[in-house]
Amino acid sequence: MSIGGIDKSRIDAMVAQLRAAAAKMENVTPNPIAGNASPTPKLDFADALKSSLEQVSAAQSASQALGKRFAMGDDSVNMSDMMISMQKASISFQATVQVRNKLISAYQDIMNMQI
Repeated sequence: MSIGGIDKSRIDAMVAQLRAAAAKMENVTPNPIAGNASPTPKLDFADALKSSLEQVSAAQSASQALGKRFAMGDDSVNMSDMMISMQKASISFQATVQVRNKLISAYQDIMNMQI
C-alpha cells in the first residue's frame, strides 16, 4: 500500500528505527517478544571511577612486583617485560591524573556559574 508515494512498509520500518534509537538513548533495550522495554543495568559514575582507580592501582602493583623480582635476580623476568609493565602503569596513572584535572576544572566552572 502506498501513502502519498511512500510505501507503508518503509514508514513502519522508519518508525521502528526511531523507537529503537529512542530506547537506546534511554538506556533500555527493546524486548521484541514482549513488545515492551526492559531496563539495562546502569553503571554509576562513582562505580566506574572506583573501578578505573582499582585498575590503575593493580597495574602499578604488578609493575612494582615485577621490578622487585627483576632486581632480586629472577631469571623468568625480562628487562623488557619489566620496562613495558612500568610504562603501562605510568601511562595509566598519567591518564588518571588528567581525568582528575578535567573533573576539577569542570567542578570549578560549575561553581563559578552565576545563577
